[in-house]
Amino acid sequence: MKPANIRNSLSGLLLLCAMAVSLAGCAAPRTADTHTQAIDAQADESQTSGLTGDPAHGSTPAKKPEETFVSSQMRFAVSLFRQAAATGEGNVLLSPLSVQLALAMTANGAGGQTLAEMEALLGGSVPLEELNEQLRTYVGGLPSGEGSALHIANSVWYREDDGLTVSPDFVQCVTDAYDAQVFGAAFDDQTAKDINNWVSQRTDGMIDNMVDRIPDVAMIYLINALAFDAEWQTPYQESDVRDGSFTSASGERQDVQMMHSTEGRYFDTDNAVGFFKSYKGGGYSFVGILPDEGVSLHDYIAGLDTAALLQAMQNASYGSAKISMPKFSYDYALTLNDCLIALGIPTAFDKDAADFSRLCQSAAGNCFISKVQHKTHIEVGELGTRAGAATKVEIAPEGAPPMSGPTIRLDRPFLYMIVDNATNLPLLIGTVTSI
Repeated sequence: MKPANIRNSLSGLLLLCAMAVSLAGCAAPRTADTHTQAIDAQADESQTSGLTGDPAHGSTPAKKPEETFVSSQMRFAVSLFRQAAATGEGNVLLSPLSVQLALAMTANGAGGQTLAEMEALLGGSVPLEELNEQLRTYVGGLPSGEGSALHIANSVWYREDDGLTVSPDFVQCVTDAYDAQVFGAAFDDQTAKDINNWVSQRTDGMIDNMVDRIPDVAMIYLINALAFDAEWQTPYQESDVRDGSFTSASGERQDVQMMHSTEGRYFDTDNAVGFFKSYKGGGYSFVGILPDEGVSLHDYIAGLDTAALLQAMQNASYGSAKISMPKFSYDYALTLNDCLIALGIPTAFDKDAADFSRLCQSAAGNCFISKVQHKTHIEVGELGTRAGAATKVEIAPEGAPPMSGPTIRLDRPFLYMIVDNATNLPLLIGTVTSI
C-alpha cells in the first residue's frame, strides 16, 4: 500500500497491521498523537507498561534465559563496549540492552545481506524471529519494584510525507514484539521537542536532549529509552563516607568522597579482581572490576574474555571483602556508527547496499541507517544508583562457608557494570578513569 498521505491513512495502515499474522507474544499496535500535551497524558502509563516485568501491572516472571542467549548477549555487550572504549580516554558508559533493543527493532525492517549481518551481530546463530521472542521473554522477566525500579520503553517515529510508505508488517512486528509506540509526525521543531519529551519522561529526566534538530533527510527514528533507579540493599552510613583520593588515567591525584563497606561476593580473573554490591530487592547488583596493578584499564578491556568473565562472576566466592569506591556521576554520549560497522554490520550504513525494504519505501531513494546515537547518565552515591540510557536509530533515504575476602579499593581507573542477578548480563557497563 502506498497512501497518498500517510497521516490521513494511518488508521488504514493500522487496520492492515491488525490483520497481519502476529509474532509469538505480540500485543496490539498502538499509536499516539505527537503533540506534547498528548505525550504528557501517556507518560504515567508508559513508564510502567513497557517490557519490564511488573507484578502491579499483571506481568509474570519469565523463565530463565537459555545459556546460548546469555552468552551471545554478553558477547555483544563486551564487543560493543570494547569498540566504544577504544574511541577515547575519558569515562565511558553504555547500555548494551538499550542498543540491542533499538537495533533489533530496526533489524525487523531489514532484508538480504543487511538482515544477515544484523542477525549475526545481535543474536549470533539465532534467527531474528526467535531473537524477538528471546528479548521479549528476557526483558519481560527483569524485576522492577519498590526500591529497585527498571523501566524500558520503545517507540518508532516516522515523517508524514507523501513519498514515504511505512510497512504495515513492520509496524505490526515492533508493536507486538517490542511494545513500541508508533508516532506519525511532521519532523519539524515541534517533533524534536516531542521526541525529547518522550525520552526525558521515560528516563526520569536523565536524558533530556536526544534530538538537537531533525535533519531534512531523516525519515524514521527507532528509539529505546531505559531508566534504572535502585537503593542499595545496605545503604552507606555517614561514617562510611570519608575523604579519599583517586588516581586518574593520566596520573592526576584527585580528591574524592570514598564509600567504604564489606561485601559478601567477590571474584578473581586472570588479571583483575571484582565484587558484587546488591541493590534492594535482590534483583540487581553493582559489579566493580579493578585491573591488577600494572595492567592498564585500556589493556584490560582490549583483552577481556567474555566467557571467562561470565564464568568468574557465576563462580564468585562468598566471604567478607572490604570495598572502597568513590561517589561519582557523569553523562556520556557517542555516535555508534563506526563501532557497529567494525562489529560487522557495514551494509546497514551503506546508502546504496542497505536493504530496509521490509521497513519502508521512500521516493527519495534507498533507505539506510544514517546514524545510531547513544546517550547515558549515571549517579552512584550513598543511597543507591540512578542511571538512564537512550538509543536512537535514524533512518534516511539516499539522497560456600564464609571465607576472608580481599580488600578492593577503586582508587584508580576501573570498570563497572549494573547486572541482573539471574544472568549476570549488564544493563549498563562503564568505566571511571577520572572523577
